[in-house]
Amino acid sequence: MTNAPPPARARRVSRAERREEILAAATRVFGSKGFHAGSLADVAEQVGITHAGVLHHFGSKDKLLWEVLEYRDRVDVEHLEGQHIPGGRDLFRHLVRTAGLNAERRGIVQAYSVLTGESVTDGHPAAERVRQRFETLRGEISRALLVVADEHGTTLSRADAEQAASAVIGVMDGLQTQWLLDPQAVSLPESTTFAIEAILSAVLGIDHVATDTTPAD
Repeated sequence: MTNAPPPARARRVSRAERREEILAAATRVFGSKGFHAGSLADVAEQVGITHAGVLHHFGSKDKLLWEVLEYRDRVDVEHLEGQHIPGGRDLFRHLVRTAGLNAERRGIVQAYSVLTGESVTDGHPAAERVRQRFETLRGEISRALLVVADEHGTTLSRADAEQAASAVIGVMDGLQTQWLLDPQAVSLPESTTFAIEAILSAVLGIDHVATDTTPAD
């Protein structure tokens, strides 16, 4: 009679891997229930650990929320060389590509939309983080607009660049909300591309800035 082999030991999950699991679970929970209604117990259940285990890694629910927002931004640029948002025409190409990627990652888009919407309520812990994010995005997009305008010899004031940047952000976020509610009615990549190109054409007088893949002069 042969002895049965001992049961294989489960691979020990590293601290970094566990944190990523918790962040992904929190993204799903906050995306489906919101920050206030989604509990740490909900997050813990998805990962297969205890409520105390989540606190061990993140300290508090507020700190976990901040990490979720950072996680979302990290996912947004993980496909880019250097993992940071580019400038000039490449920034608008990046926005168009991001819309295509977002169509395949509903959970990330849902969490972003819910937390951004909730952040306008009094005392929400994400309010300052979201405000700073919009401020940063407006700055990056307006600078990219000025670069493209300069490349093409187009006159564009900083004020008009900033207004156009706000419009680009607003249309992208608005389309994401429509897509989440009715994905059959809204093609996120196509509608986003159309809207960005329309804004850029209006403010720069140049077509196909975001979809042209030829290198800049």
